[in-house]
Amino acid sequence: MQHPDRFYPVVDSIAWLKRLTALGVGTVQLRAKDLDHDDAVALMREALEVTHGTGTNLVVNDYWRAAIEVGAKHVHLGQEDLVNADVKALYRANITLGLSTHDEDELETALKHNPDYIALGPIFPTTLKVMRFGPQGIPRIAEWKKRIGDTPLVAIGGITFEHAREIFEAGADSIAVVSDVTKAKDPDARVNQWLHAFHHAE
Repeated sequence: MQHPDRFYPVVDSIAWLKRLTALGVGTVQLRAKDLDHDDAVALMREALEVTHGTGTNLVVNDYWRAAIEVGAKHVHLGQEDLVNADVKALYRANITLGLSTHDEDELETALKHNPDYIALGPIFPTTLKVMRFGPQGIPRIAEWKKRIGDTPLVAIGGITFEHAREIFEAGADSIAVVSDVTKAKDPDARVNQWLHAFHHAE
C-alpha cells in the first residue's frame, strides 16, 4: 500500500479520528496543537487504541518524541518542527517521516532528510491558518514532482474533491484535506465520495 493513501484527511480530535477510522480511511493525520509532552503522549496512546486492528494508519503531527514513546509508526513535521527534531531517532524507531514544504529552500532542506513523502502547500487559498506563503497553484505540483522523483508528493491547502482529478493528473500522489471533510454538510458522504473515487494508489 502506498503511504500515505491518495485520500489523506487531517483532523484535530479523537472524535474525528474515530469517525474516519470507522469509515475505512487508510491514512489519517492527527494534528492537535499546543500540547505539552505528557498530554501529547496521552492523546497519541488513545489515538493508537482507536486505530489498532483497523486498516487506518495514524500519522502524528509534530509530537515526534511522543510518537517514539508510544510506538507510533508515522510522523509528519512542518519546517519549524523539523529544526529541533531528531530525525535519526525517528528512523531508528522505524517511523516514517513526512515533511511540509512551501518554497525552494524548504524543499532543499526536506530532501536532505530523505523523507518518506513531501507535502506541498497551500495549493489554493486556505482560511484554516495564517500562511506566510501564497497559494502555490497546480502548476507547482508538476514542478515539485519532477524535482523529487519517486518520493511521494502530497498536495495540501484549500483542496476539495472537485479539484482532485486535476491535482492527481498534475503529479500529486496524495491529497491532504481538512475543511473539505470537517466542514462538509455531510462529512460521511464526503469521505465516501473520496474513498470510492480515489481509494489507494491507482
